[in-house]
Amino acid sequence: MEEKRIVLTEEEKAKTFETYNERTHVIGRVVCIATLILLTGAPFLMGAFLGAMPDFKAVGRGFLSIGIVYFVSCIAEFLVYTPMLGAGGTYLAFITGNLINMKIPCAMNARDIVGAKTGTAENEIISTLSIATSSLVTILVLAAGVALLIPLQPILQNPALQPAFDQVVPALFGAMAYKYYRKNIGTAVWPLLIMSILFMLVPSLTGSTSFMIIPSGAIAILVAWMKYKKTK
Repeated sequence: MEEKRIVLTEEEKAKTFETYNERTHVIGRVVCIATLILLTGAPFLMGAFLGAMPDFKAVGRGFLSIGIVYFVSCIAEFLVYTPMLGAGGTYLAFITGNLINMKIPCAMNARDIVGAKTGTAENEIISTLSIATSSLVTILVLAAGVALLIPLQPILQNPALQPAFDQVVPALFGAMAYKYYRKNIGTAVWPLLIMSILFMLVPSLTGSTSFMIIPSGAIAILVAWMKYKKTK
């Protein structure tokens, strides 16, 4: 039996994608609100049940002192990551977390494999599918890790392996960075060099890496703009 393929016109594709995006925003907003309520409500629910509610004035002061720092980084991450991931991928990534070291590399790698471009419907679908797959794999790995936590405890706490565990994150980010640095070394080397010198001079900034995305991104944009002006 011959398989029939449905061919849509560009107008039909645009209309279908618009409908898809509208539904994505509705579902994403509902789930985001539900997630926010669950995350913030769980501690207060446990406190009320156990009769150990915190001092709300102290909680408010602590939240303001930390929230000011994260408020800026949250805006920066939203502005940087949303164009890369699209609506569906953004909702999934921000709800499940672990953007920098898992969700973003997964979406970027999937996009590179299929050759999709940022801002297209293909990139929207690929980002959503890749981040959903990453989230499911993460859940399975974490579940297996929790189940095997006690049997693996002697290995994980072995002093001989601690230096290796301390280098996991630098090795991960180094491998991820090189993939994109090599595409345009001339632009990537300047923010890398300036940020490295800055972190060595002010070691306390290593605890504000999310906030430092803003100046490093600005340096990269400035260098790219100067190279563009020079070539033109």
